[in-house]
Amino acid sequence: MTPSATQLVLMPSYNPGTKVIETVRAARAHWAPVWVVVDGSDDGSAEALQQLANQDPQLRVLLRARNGGKGAALFDGLLEAQRQGFTHALTMDSDGQHPPQCIASFMAASAAAPAAMILGEPLFDASAPNIRVKGRRIANWWTNFVTTGADIHDTLFGFRVYPIAPLLAVMRSSRWMRRFDFDAEAVVRLSWRGVPALNLPAPVRYFRPEEGGVSHFDYWRDNALLTWMYARLLTGFLLRLPASLARHH
Repeated sequence: MTPSATQLVLMPSYNPGTKVIETVRAARAHWAPVWVVVDGSDDGSAEALQQLANQDPQLRVLLRARNGGKGAALFDGLLEAQRQGFTHALTMDSDGQHPPQCIASFMAASAAAPAAMILGEPLFDASAPNIRVKGRRIANWWTNFVTTGADIHDTLFGFRVYPIAPLLAVMRSSRWMRRFDFDAEAVVRLSWRGVPALNLPAPVRYFRPEEGGVSHFDYWRDNALLTWMYARLLTGFLLRLPASLARHH
């Protein structure tokens, strides 16, 4: 496989459990390079990943001393990727939920439409918790409301290809987008900047604990974070509304 000089896989990782090595190997089987940002993990996964990287020049492990959240880990990785000349990053989780077999097709879609964000539209199977499937419908409605129907099919699914420059621009302009709120706020703020959304289907798998599945989702904490995020975005939407209406007249 010829390594790409412009597109990389970027994987934030925090105490991911036993699935992480399998996930990284699967991603490497479909793409090069792959970078993993270890976000202050203390479960031994950093050491295991570094050992793997020592044997694979197309795998890079970036270490954060303290846990800062998904968005914070991606921010660090995106900054370094831009310094190294990369223009696009496919983000995916390190716990095995996201489909490595779709990496190449998403990268191809991004290469064909480099100004766009390529968003995964999850295809759920029986492993998906019902509360997670139903709950995201609310987030999807709010996202399409504050983007005035930007055709974003799923606001929370983190399997995506982003153009790095506009994503870093919106992250630098906000003190937020550093934790679980990253995925939803990124698509809204990129949409406001005129970045179009292209949606591609992608299967998602939720592993049970006995299968090595690990979830850091906290129903009350993370939904409170999303509620606060949408309150901020609604304020931004209302402030933008007069100018938006003027452009359409």
